[in-house]
Amino acid sequence: MKITQVEAIELRLHEIVEKTSGAQDTLVVRVHTDSGLVGIGEIDSSPRVSKAIIDAPVSHTIVRGLAHVLLGADAVENEVLWRKMYDATVYMGRKAAVIHTMAGIDVALWDLKGKALGQPVWRLLGGAFHKQLRAYASILFGATPKATEQIGKRLVEEKGFSAVKFGWEPMGPDEKLDVALVEHARKGIGDKNLLMIDAGCPWDARTAMRRERLFRPFGLTWLEEPLHQDDVAGYGRLTAVSETPIAAGEGEATRGDFQRLMDEGGLDIVQIDPCRVGITETMKVVYLADDRHRRVVNHSYKTRISIAASLHFLAASRSAFVLEYCVEDSPLLNDLTNERFPVVDGMVEVPDAPGLGVTLNNKTIDKYRVA
Repeated sequence: MKITQVEAIELRLHEIVEKTSGAQDTLVVRVHTDSGLVGIGEIDSSPRVSKAIIDAPVSHTIVRGLAHVLLGADAVENEVLWRKMYDATVYMGRKAAVIHTMAGIDVALWDLKGKALGQPVWRLLGGAFHKQLRAYASILFGATPKATEQIGKRLVEEKGFSAVKFGWEPMGPDEKLDVALVEHARKGIGDKNLLMIDAGCPWDARTAMRRERLFRPFGLTWLEEPLHQDDVAGYGRLTAVSETPIAAGEGEATRGDFQRLMDEGGLDIVQIDPCRVGITETMKVVYLADDRHRRVVNHSYKTRISIAASLHFLAASRSAFVLEYCVEDSPLLNDLTNERFPVVDGMVEVPDAPGLGVTLNNKTIDKYRVA
């Protein structure tokens, strides 16, 4: 099964709001083959940048567009193709956007492999420890503590979630406001449900230590990204004294960086985005976490393609225990795939169809495609 085309489709809402949300645009990857099968993936990065990385012509042997690298290759050789892409971009890549772009292609290649073999991706990854996962509603804080409380109440009472995560602005600059946001978040979702807080990387280590102590009465399941993503030493200081589990990792793209966060940063919960890391490399991070007795969760704040990829790797991960489930009101998030992966009694079923188990809604693509 030879690759004949790597198609990068940039999608963007007609109006973009200045907020920390990845559900406003995306880059869908379709890998076409001579068998007629097409694999679907998604890239969580800058769509315009990633499209250029795919479509770029050859500059020299270690600066090549990824589409050029993959044409004619055997689509089921995931490990070989990952190395080919890495080596072909080593001069401009090895980190961040280039790895993100490789990751989305890798997701599409796993989708292809599953379709070709008639198996869901989780079975190709070794089988399922989980056939369903507890979903946590992932949403930004409200503009005020009271608004945050109301959001939490709606997600639990109307949407059926038993776990909620609030994140980013306006958390960070003001201690009293930060405590009030967490207090009202807990009040909104009730005492029996899981509450996670994504601080959005605002503090130094000492400030984060103080915030963690102030947040303890509210029983957080984890405190996420309280420090700058590069502050590995700060994470080491924080995790040494924190009673609250500390989560991070969504900003990482390589297994070496995840290993540093675990070994030097003492990370408790490892957050992996398959559309930034790739399923091939994600599983290697999962094994590193298992060896260190750390728990793994997904990061997914894009579309249901990302949710599908996350469900498959989490199903195959022994230490997985919850699923990040973005609840932004975005037509890309809700309407890009024909499959919705609904939350029923707080849980989401792992798909059993071949590949990722997603199909694209062409009407949504036509409406939001960037020419």
